[in-house]
Amino acid sequence: MPNPSPAPLCTAIVAEDEWLVRIDIVEALEAAGFAVREVETAEDALLLIGEERPHILVTDIRLAGALDGWSLAEAYRDAHPGGGVVYASANVPLADRQVEGSFFFSKPVLMSALVDACLGLCAGQDGRPA
Repeated sequence: MPNPSPAPLCTAIVAEDEWLVRIDIVEALEAAGFAVREVETAEDALLLIGEERPHILVTDIRLAGALDGWSLAEAYRDAHPGGGVVYASANVPLADRQVEGSFFFSKPVLMSALVDACLGLCAGQDGRPA
């Protein structure tokens, strides 16, 4: 009888409209034990955020749709105070737009650094899955 899969370490939403970049991020997070939901737009991410309680949001700044990653991260934090936010973008980081305690990675992203940031953010949250 096969062993059941272990529970995911943490849950993450990845909002990225460039599918090749999104696939890389999703695969890296899944390999680290995250349960990942992926979307192309901030609007789709907001629907998931309203339905679920993800531990981490990984977002690009410039996304397809009307909302950008800055606005998405602010809405995520409003819905889930203390949730982890990681920006991965070719855009210039704007310290006044970044939510407190977030990380910003310039593209191309070193996946090991992004995963380490997500793991650190996840470990710092109370009530995360064991």
